[in-house]
Amino acid sequence: MTEKNLNLLNTKKGIEALLRQKNLNIDKTLNTIKYEKRLEKLQEEMLILQQWVAKKNKKVIILFEGRDAAGKGGAIRRIIQHLPPRAIRVVALPKPNETEVGQWYFQRYINQLPNEGEIVFFDRSWYNRAVVEPVNGFCTQKQYETFMGQVNEFEKMIQDSGIYLLKLYFSITKNEQQRRFKDIVSTPIKKWKYSDVDKRALSLWDDYTKYKEVMFEKTQLSAPWKIIKANRKTNARITAFEYILKKIPYETKDLENIKHKSIRKLKAD
Repeated sequence: MTEKNLNLLNTKKGIEALLRQKNLNIDKTLNTIKYEKRLEKLQEEMLILQQWVAKKNKKVIILFEGRDAAGKGGAIRRIIQHLPPRAIRVVALPKPNETEVGQWYFQRYINQLPNEGEIVFFDRSWYNRAVVEPVNGFCTQKQYETFMGQVNEFEKMIQDSGIYLLKLYFSITKNEQQRRFKDIVSTPIKKWKYSDVDKRALSLWDDYTKYKEVMFEKTQLSAPWKIIKANRKTNARITAFEYILKKIPYETKDLENIKHKSIRKLKAD
């Protein structure tokens, strides 16, 4: 036990982390504290970014994509935790209604684009049509091909209008997805998350992989994908935070604060 680690434990966060454990594990506690301290610094920097967006009337879209149970929602919650709710929106659209089915596919997403001074987080986006819909038979082959032929130009129009567009993909292994599904099903307050699509996800794993790889290959022209390894939720959240802060050119950026620091040893999910 080094003096530095002892000092970490002898803090409010350290004591709280120790008390939350059923079985005392000093290493896990230290990892939890380091993760939470790193998260706090990045959340402070995110608030500076948001204030710049509001002051300069900028518009930002951040897409969160990935397999079911990849941790997209949890990452969004950490990122927006201390942001003014009126300055940001989280968009998680349900399946299209009867009217929306008859519209141009991108139309209902256009209605969710940011106003001046606003950041919009998409918890799944128009890329449903690139992977989820064709895999599950929710769209025709022609609809899929039309989407793939239009999406790059659609995103170019978004960016040409002055909107910053970031695309994040949370990648997990099949074993990790299976583990998380078991946890969701066995936890009463999480059961609602387990949908019919989730039930088919493991059996359709290879189909998801095929469409995902085509998506990465064909949809990089206007806005590149940031693929985030998400088996360890803590690392994935930090990586997402750092990427957003590095890619948006806001003023008074604290480069030292967002400089990547290895947290590979973090195990506290």
